[in-house]
Amino acid sequence: MITPEPPAEDPRDTTAGDTTAGDTAAGNTAAENTENVAVDAGAGAEAGGATARLRQLGQQWAQLRAERTAAEAPSAVAAGPSNFSRAQVPWGYDVAAAWAWRFVVICAAGYILLWLLARYATLTVPIAVALLVSAMAFPAVERLARWGVPRKLASGGLVVGGVATVGLLLTFVGSTVSQGAKDLAASVADGIQQIEIWLKTGPLKASDSQINSYLEKARETIAERAQNPDTIGQVTHVGTALGHVLAGFFIVLFASYFFLAEGGRIWAWVVRLTPRAARRSIDGSGRVAWVALTNFVRATVFVALADAIGISVGAAILGVPFVPALGVLVFLGAFVPMIGATIAGTVAILVALVSNGPITALLMLGVVILVQQIEGHVLQPFLMGKLVSVHPLGVIAAIACGVITAGIVGALIAVPLAAAGNAVVQYLAAAGDPEAPDPSHDAINEDDRP
Repeated sequence: MITPEPPAEDPRDTTAGDTTAGDTAAGNTAAENTENVAVDAGAGAEAGGATARLRQLGQQWAQLRAERTAAEAPSAVAAGPSNFSRAQVPWGYDVAAAWAWRFVVICAAGYILLWLLARYATLTVPIAVALLVSAMAFPAVERLARWGVPRKLASGGLVVGGVATVGLLLTFVGSTVSQGAKDLAASVADGIQQIEIWLKTGPLKASDSQINSYLEKARETIAERAQNPDTIGQVTHVGTALGHVLAGFFIVLFASYFFLAEGGRIWAWVVRLTPRAARRSIDGSGRVAWVALTNFVRATVFVALADAIGISVGAAILGVPFVPALGVLVFLGAFVPMIGATIAGTVAILVALVSNGPITALLMLGVVILVQQIEGHVLQPFLMGKLVSVHPLGVIAAIACGVITAGIVGALIAVPLAAAGNAVVQYLAAAGDPEAPDPSHDAINEDDRP
């Protein structure tokens, strides 16, 4: 039996070979992939183990560090019961501190207010003087208004009449002095001659040449002072001050007229600027302060009249000339506190010296000192205390504080301020009592509306 041979392979037929080769390559690739996966798995296991070891080492290091920090830390302080009640500020100190800082704030505000008033003294001082003049003329304006005279006409008439009265008084003084000028000049010449005789025959035993040398030195000193630039500057300052005085005079006139003619409307406008809840208290305070100011001016007129009468009577008894003129000067000067009456009294002493000699001048000096002492320690304190309801010690203290703070101007307004402040404090204290009557009425009414 013959076995048939398998068919010969066609060399051009490559399908079988390619299939075998592909299977071989796929097997090789699978094997390689399996090997790579195994390698990666081993590497990942090794990396995971390393990470776990590093984490363990970090935890161990943190634990050691915490133990070392705990060992180095100071021991804790045992807490006890609270002692806050003992550390509290005592109630008295707390109240004192509260009052103290409020007092400091009030003082600071007052200092700023005084600084502003001093900064604008050219305006504030004439307005203060106008208030005093208005307080003096206010009763007369009220009486004329009740008689049917228009208020503006009455106010203008009183202002013009007051200026005319002061001018007439000064004119009377000037005419009186001018009429006796010749006699006064002769008295001055006799007085100078008596002084020369006293220098020669007195304890100094001065010769004519010494007297002439003294006079020549005095003349040279006056000439040097006149040529000194500082003197020229002082003269310039005096001129500026005179300009301010003239401007202040006109401000006083206009302000006095408007205070008298439209004072109610002006005050009502001021009250309207304040909060509604405080208007009644502010209005009442202003009204009682105005009453106190009016009483102060009335007391000042009484004191000035007493000074004028006292010095005039003393000059008449001693035979000093120009007694009426001296009385007018003293009366007008008494309205300038502290120095006005003193300067007027000095004029009386000089007139007594040149007219009647040194003995009469010394006696006149005693009269002036006596009148000033009676005024300063009897009349002014007790009249002010009665009419203004301020204790005499308070009046003296107010004048002293005013002089220290602002000189003559401070002395001029110190007592009125003290009187007004005392009246306001008493009014506000009484307003807190529900049973106390209200001493004023509301300024905001239909009659006062512009």
